[in-house]
Amino acid sequence: MDKSKVWKLTEVNEASQCRSLRLPDSISAMRVSRLIYTNSGLAILALASNAVHKLWKWQRNDRNLTAKATASVVPQLWQPSSGILMTNDLSETNPEDATMTTFMAPPPAATFLAFHPQDNNIIAIGMEDSSIQIYNVRVDEVKTKLKGHQKRITGLAFSNALNVLVSTGADAQLCVWSMEGWEKLSCKYLQIPSGRAVSLADTRVQFHQDQIHLLAVHETQIAIYEAPKLECLKQWVPQERGPITHATYSCDSQSIYVSFEDGSVSVLTASTLRLRCRINPSAYLSPNPSMRVYPVVIAAHPSEPTQFALGLTDGGVCVLEPLESEGQWGTPPPAENGAGTSTAAVAAGTDQPQR
Repeated sequence: MDKSKVWKLTEVNEASQCRSLRLPDSISAMRVSRLIYTNSGLAILALASNAVHKLWKWQRNDRNLTAKATASVVPQLWQPSSGILMTNDLSETNPEDATMTTFMAPPPAATFLAFHPQDNNIIAIGMEDSSIQIYNVRVDEVKTKLKGHQKRITGLAFSNALNVLVSTGADAQLCVWSMEGWEKLSCKYLQIPSGRAVSLADTRVQFHQDQIHLLAVHETQIAIYEAPKLECLKQWVPQERGPITHATYSCDSQSIYVSFEDGSVSVLTASTLRLRCRINPSAYLSPNPSMRVYPVVIAAHPSEPTQFALGLTDGGVCVLEPLESEGQWGTPPPAENGAGTSTAAVAAGTDQPQR
């Protein structure tokens, strides 16, 4: 039988079709702004929009011999013995406290930062005013200021292999900077699909394991670029899901997890940008007619390629894994199905129909 005719997109619609776990939380719920696994994969750290940090740790036991994060075992929400929550200082950002005479504009706010891969005393700091400051912590000095964007900086990523920094902004522009002299090497705007309004949405970037291919995430699309020239190799523009809220490579860079405002998560094969699995919100969210809940950030487990965590608008964090009997999120369509390995500027531009 011709396999290309029987391939079917994997749809995960029910909790019984995957392993999902909403992490226990006794702290008042606020939208999750940032989410990350620890390097060891033993814990998850979330930052809520009210500046509260939440840390969940998994314990080693008979059901979890490695103590790694898993959807099969409930972790503990860690809290300091003092009972004082871990929070960022927001005292200077409360407009009600701003009683100074406004003859001087406030300094621009930092919107993104990334540590230099060869020297963690050097930090690239993206700013609200569209500049990027290269800051040396050791001497407490801004070494240089990079200018090339028109709107606030929304993403930064270093490539150790290419010795470059890639920046993105709310202007939907990508720029590549040399880490040696900080000169601008190339700049390119995202290819916004025709008929889509250009908004000031965040654009995120993340390097593939090979440190050459670059994942660009925008509310309208997922795109793969090759640095440093920023050639667009592939672009995926979903037609039916609504705005993309976030996306990330799996830890082995073989998959891309994409979250949407409708609550669904798509799993793409990274090399082809072909959709192979769709996880619908009914599989991991409890029905709540009074509140619209969806993921706004995704984090990939650092050593388990099929595990990822979702930070939600209601402050919750969910860990998702495929069933142990499945071992993966769906299967990629065969090349005969039109996936191919073409490096055309636009490929796999729509959701594949269920076959």
